[in-house]
Amino acid sequence: MTLRSILAAVLAVAILYLLLIQPNHPAAVAWDALLQFPLELPAILLALLALGTSRAGVALRLALVAALTIIVVLKTTDFVMFTSLNRGFNPVADMPLVRSFYHLIVGNLGHAAAIATVIGAMLAIAGLSAAVWWAMRVWSRFSLPRPLPAFAAVAAVAAACLVITDVGAKMGRWSTPFSYPGTAFTARVGVERIETAQQTIANLLVFRAAAKNDPFAGQAGLFDLLDRDVIVVFVESYGRTSLDTPLYADLHRKTLSKAQTELEALGLAMSSTLLASPTQGGQSWLAHSTFANGLWIADQTSYRAALSSGRQTLFHLAGQSGFHTAAVMPQITLDWPEAQFMGFETILAEADLGYAGRPFNWITMPDQFTFAAMDRLLRDRRSDDRPFFIQMALASSHAPWVPVPEVIDWNALGDGKVFDPLVAASDPPRVIWQDNDRVRAQYQLAVDYALQTVFAYAALHADNPPLMIIVGDHQAAGFVALDDRPHVPMHIVGPRPLVDLLSDAGFTAGLVPPGTTPVRRMDLMRAHILQALSSRQIAGVTR
Repeated sequence: MTLRSILAAVLAVAILYLLLIQPNHPAAVAWDALLQFPLELPAILLALLALGTSRAGVALRLALVAALTIIVVLKTTDFVMFTSLNRGFNPVADMPLVRSFYHLIVGNLGHAAAIATVIGAMLAIAGLSAAVWWAMRVWSRFSLPRPLPAFAAVAAVAAACLVITDVGAKMGRWSTPFSYPGTAFTARVGVERIETAQQTIANLLVFRAAAKNDPFAGQAGLFDLLDRDVIVVFVESYGRTSLDTPLYADLHRKTLSKAQTELEALGLAMSSTLLASPTQGGQSWLAHSTFANGLWIADQTSYRAALSSGRQTLFHLAGQSGFHTAAVMPQITLDWPEAQFMGFETILAEADLGYAGRPFNWITMPDQFTFAAMDRLLRDRRSDDRPFFIQMALASSHAPWVPVPEVIDWNALGDGKVFDPLVAASDPPRVIWQDNDRVRAQYQLAVDYALQTVFAYAALHADNPPLMIIVGDHQAAGFVALDDRPHVPMHIVGPRPLVDLLSDAGFTAGLVPPGTTPVRRMDLMRAHILQALSSRQIAGVTR
């Protein structure tokens, strides 16, 4: 054996070793991770030695290259998902997110960067496969004494049994008295993803059945206690961290307390509670649909199933009760075919809102302009006597949180070009996002701006106030929020009689719910709102 072949063998082992111990979670990124020993490694090497360059050996290498490449991609996707959404990748439910991720890159960095990212990813996968193939070929070409291949085959089977035993124990298939400190099992990731896919499909069947069992369907007299416009406002990335984490709570609690004092002086009532959101770090539409459908919609598969189930949303039921339903969605820049299943009579997307200023990177327009456009295009231009029931999804507190505007005089908004100097003078995301502390500082300011804007709008209309239901859609990504709980605040602002109707024992007066507030799931809010604002109580509904 030459020095060159020895070095090649060492390099080949190093390649396989690093791929097998690759972490799939940010918490596993540490130098001591290099001390993990993957039991798949001896199984692979011994099998290669045993089969050599035979046809069976070539077939084995092809299968192993495909399997390792897929698992490395899965672990990389897991890492991204845990970083951004605080959960692993679901191969059944999350495939549509690939397209969303591409559009996010386009919005922040442009089409050229997005295309370069896709090409780079494809080249990286191809390079990975080539490196694994080379590493396995190096070991399969060793010339060994005749008895050794038989020994290697037996040892490979033994190592494989250890892997299978551990995977089975971790997946709950059986128990084992053995433990392997300092060992890592890449095979476990693949098995877990198969389990996840199977569970998702099973849950989907149950979900579709539950979606068709709606006690509010066909009921008369819903929302008959309402006498005015209702605006459901989703505040992007507004989570419990704004109340509990000092880095954010010191500013955000001050803003909430100030707004509470000002709105009380104007005669408005307020109450607040905490909800559990079905998502973290992104996928706001899952929270929107959970709130409107009254179903726990935690992934894209459930979302699609809810749309196709025929389930009536809050907006369907409001429309049937005499309201003009509408969606104000400044971040909708493409076709939105799903909207036809959501119960909106009118949809105002980015192109409809009249913003002529420069976009705030991926954010199309500031929240204050969105509120003003809603008034200009809907509430101030009524074509009939029907009150509005509106969903508004704010965007200024969405990543990348740069630049952050300030609330200005409502009469100075114009067509939005007043914000252009701010956009021109701000650092781009690629500068901000090199420093996590700076990202968190921008996030703090962006959420604070969103809160100021929401309550400034409530104050603007205090003489004839709408009923405002203000909900955080989800916590920001874990490294930003510094809080892994999926909890979000919910505020009710409006006339005292309506706020009192909605405020059961789970709500606290004011805008700052205490930390002891019981947390309810977001999907329960549909039934709660329908029952509270309807004189007729529907049997069989749990609030």
